[in-house]
Amino acid sequence: MERNLFLGDEAIAQAALDAGLSGVYAYPGTPSTEITEYIQNSPVAKERGIHSRWSTNEKTAMEAALGMSYAGKRTLCCMKHVGLNVAADCFMNAAMSGIHGGLIILTADDPSMHSSQNEQDNRVFGNFAMLPILEPSNQQEAYDMVYDGFGLSEKLGYPILLRITTRMAHSRAGVQRRQEKPQNTLSFPTDGGQRYILLPVIARKRYKALLTAQDTFTKASEASTYNKYFDSPNKKLGILTTGIAFNYLSENYPDGFENPVLKISQYPLPRKLIEKLTECDEILVLEEGYPVVEEQLKGFLGRGLKIHGRLDGTLQRDGELTPDSVGKVLGKETTSSYSIPEVVAGRPPALCQGCGHRDVYDALNEVVKEYGEAARVFSDIGCYTLGALPPFRAIDSCIDMGASITMAKGAADAGAFPAISVIGDSTFTHSGMTGLLDCVNEATPVTIIISDNETTAMTGGQDSAGTGRLEAICQGIGVAPKHIRVIVPLKKNYEEMKNLIREEIEYRGVSVIIPRRECIQTLKRKKHA
Repeated sequence: MERNLFLGDEAIAQAALDAGLSGVYAYPGTPSTEITEYIQNSPVAKERGIHSRWSTNEKTAMEAALGMSYAGKRTLCCMKHVGLNVAADCFMNAAMSGIHGGLIILTADDPSMHSSQNEQDNRVFGNFAMLPILEPSNQQEAYDMVYDGFGLSEKLGYPILLRITTRMAHSRAGVQRRQEKPQNTLSFPTDGGQRYILLPVIARKRYKALLTAQDTFTKASEASTYNKYFDSPNKKLGILTTGIAFNYLSENYPDGFENPVLKISQYPLPRKLIEKLTECDEILVLEEGYPVVEEQLKGFLGRGLKIHGRLDGTLQRDGELTPDSVGKVLGKETTSSYSIPEVVAGRPPALCQGCGHRDVYDALNEVVKEYGEAARVFSDIGCYTLGALPPFRAIDSCIDMGASITMAKGAADAGAFPAISVIGDSTFTHSGMTGLLDCVNEATPVTIIISDNETTAMTGGQDSAGTGRLEAICQGIGVAPKHIRVIVPLKKNYEEMKNLIREEIEYRGVSVIIPRRECIQTLKRKKHA
């Protein structure tokens, strides 16, 4: 088969297509976005009728993926790491119900928080759900894990969690493709699907089945080709690496390892392989993210072995590993091949020139000043979060998807006035609608600005679920039509926008302002298309 130069995300997408994929379900989130986009742009996917439209949020994506699996088809569900928090309800319970058609759930973690509000390690989530986890060390492994992972999922009867990181997602390497497989035929669970009905009497049985399956999962890890032990006569130090950290270690030993090395890329931890490291005096754990394996090792071994890693400060607790940071711990001389010229200065991100959010913040700032220190503006996840930076400094919070509306409600309930929410159109349909319903049910005095640029701009301009529907959604939820106000955020409408904001702040109920102007970047792309 042909060899391609793929991003990690592209390798995963192509592997899914080659393995007989019937649908991908996802919400855009860096660094996972390119997986779904690759499938959306694939002529093969179009020819085969593979589902690839964006979901409204990660929870709906996870549930739809489980539904396709229920019908016997192979399904991929993709999200960035914090997206798994949104999908957690279905994710945890899918571990109880199990699957029918192969289901791979991809989490793209973001150590160092390149574009995220935390750097959670979703191996913890996988362990929490007691599911098998795959963690590739390179793009070829990412391809192979997906290609074979659907079959593994079907063999075990459970979803597989595939964990990648930003460096894996957005770096390139040569990948050897394998033979294309046909899609599964439509079929349904032979037990009539009762295991999907998680009433307590069934759930208790399913939980026992999940516990029993742990031995099978461990045996699969111990037999996995992705877990490999490299022996060495120097037993003073044993090194355990996981996922991409194996690459960082390998770069420091171009001529071969000088100590025993255990590479782990499939979980649960392969205990028999780990036993081999007990011959060493000390163990160093190299893993990207939380000290997940390091903590487990201390429980597994319990033999007085010294275990080093992120917990004891041998490696930094936060941020990404690098070949240099690994080399330094190993006592290697590390010199950077490239230095940053003095003329290059760090530059914070900024809203695009011509962005409608700029006009919204200019008007909002001027009105908010009139209320002094009492005014609070609760914002959300999206491009408009950059309103926290100079020159605007317009927002007071940004916690998670949808929190702007509910935090504004809580502040208003506490007596704060005015309590203002700024949320984007895609984020509103993702997680803001339920918060708006809470506000409507209690007639909370909040002013909600849905800054509508008609796209999911921050992740590259994907379709937004609420485009053309925001007014109808708000009215359907119960906002009074006369307090759903739409305006075009332009300099010529500046005074009108300020007056509109003032009027709705003074209305002591739920009001929604929708400044609507297409994202400047998607507009440019349309003009050049």
